[in-house]
Amino acid sequence: MNTSTQCVVAGGGPAGMALGLLLARAGIDVVVLEKHADFLRDFRGDTVHASTLTLLDELGMGERFAALPHRTEQHIDMIFDDGTVTQDLTRLPGRHQHIALVPQWDFLSMLVEVGTQSPHLQVVMNAEVVDLIRTGGRVSGVIYRNRTTGREHDLRADLVVGCDGRNSRVREALGLPRISFGSPFDALFTRVPRTPDDPDRTLLRFSSIGGLVMINRTDYWQIALLIGKGEGRRALRDDAAFLRSGISALEPRFAARISSLTAADVAQLEIRIDRLRRWWTPGALCIGDAAHAMSPIAGVGINLAVQDAVATARSVVPGLRRGFVPDRALAAVQRRRMLPTVLTQGLQRAAERRFVATPVEPRDTQPPALRIPQPLRTLRHLPALPHLMGRMVGIGLRPEHLTGPLARPAA
Repeated sequence: MNTSTQCVVAGGGPAGMALGLLLARAGIDVVVLEKHADFLRDFRGDTVHASTLTLLDELGMGERFAALPHRTEQHIDMIFDDGTVTQDLTRLPGRHQHIALVPQWDFLSMLVEVGTQSPHLQVVMNAEVVDLIRTGGRVSGVIYRNRTTGREHDLRADLVVGCDGRNSRVREALGLPRISFGSPFDALFTRVPRTPDDPDRTLLRFSSIGGLVMINRTDYWQIALLIGKGEGRRALRDDAAFLRSGISALEPRFAARISSLTAADVAQLEIRIDRLRRWWTPGALCIGDAAHAMSPIAGVGINLAVQDAVATARSVVPGLRRGFVPDRALAAVQRRRMLPTVLTQGLQRAAERRFVATPVEPRDTQPPALRIPQPLRTLRHLPALPHLMGRMVGIGLRPEHLTGPLARPAA
């Protein structure tokens, strides 16, 4: 492999692979370093919203995505103890009046397959960034370790972009300050078999005894039980007895199906909401979860990451073509993407406070019912509310498009 390139992207998740594809499409030489050997990790975010589906259409990848195994959802029910509020996606603007649920490894593999058709993109697996190279006070490349051989390599670049997730090594090496809002919850993920008479849509169950996310995977439910912060180990004691009782209390129809569920069938997720005060330093930028960890509420992680990638490519391509990315181009990415990040995180934090109760141990007396929050209870009588909520989820705030230097592929 070459020892220099125009751009190094650390991390092959949605932000990293989307950015690599977009830069290569614009004629920029880019190397994506992914520390794992493959993308096959279960219980990762896999909600692709209408705004991202529109971007795939603009890239000419709509039909290829449609061929992937996936489900589409036009309605999402939020079930409280005293009633249901529905998010309606059927009036979204554009071609896609739905969100798509697709295994993240299939989505990422598609981006790799399309992107590496270009001679400008190289994806290196088992390559973990361990440090940054600096020249004259500016980031000028990375040091990465081949996790197969254990050898370290220098790779110099005009720009380094950290897309390496909420535990970003690039962010750590840059020493960028972070604001953490925490979360009162963590989550336990597992699978529950589906039966033909189960509801045919994704459901969100909010109750005074806890919260349950039920994602329809056609032949099984992907379940996320919300638990108190740091309670994962306790919740998995006695071979996940707490998990089984929590799921059964929130969704009694699952009780018999999870009787043999054990701790080995469960994955834990630490829920965090945070963001960097500054996303960049000269020669380097963080985007996606490396810049702003999101709660899984509304499943917006992939979409914000991809939108960040589009804004980044549009801003840095002119500088990369000249061999130098000015600080103002990096600052422009944060300036454009900060508002949707702040507003989305604010909505997630409000939802955590108002919609979800911390799970409690089973007891003889039930706590008071968790009613539909007052704003939703008042507004649900407005015909437009389900569609407004659907637009917030399906389109999001400030969707990005292939404009400017991204409007056409490089000749």
